Amino acid sequence: VQLQAYGGGLVQAGGSLRLSCAASGRTVNIYTMSMAWFRQAPGKEREFVAAIRSKSTSTYHADSVKGRFTISRDNAKNTVYLQMNSLKPDDTAVYFCASRSYWSVGYYSSSQWNNWGQGTQVTVSS
Repeated sequence: VQLQAYGGGLVQAGGSLRLSCAASGRTVNIYTMSMAWFRQAPGKEREFVAAIRSKSTSTYHADSVKGRFTISRDNAKNTVYLQMNSLKPDDTAVYFCASRSYWSVGYYSSSQWNNWGQGTQVTVSS
């Protein structure tokens, strides 16, 4: 499975962006996959942002983005989205999407995800 993330850019504080992560491959069906977004700011470790569980509508968001970011999935398009509202300068980072076949209780750890897309840069100016 290949993951392609896009939609990043430069936005002012308080603005919005929607990131997309398209999954492709011979037998891809993202409904059967757990998907996640992580981010990494310069000089910092990669951190969990949001995840959506396989074969479920259950979603999980980091406390730092709850109420502002929303992860969702379009099964027909094999695409996962991250809607980001009320952006802050602290949200500036490279955002990565990731997938795994089954759910993991350690979903918040990047080590639990075995398939990664390239990152997309999000820059929030003050």
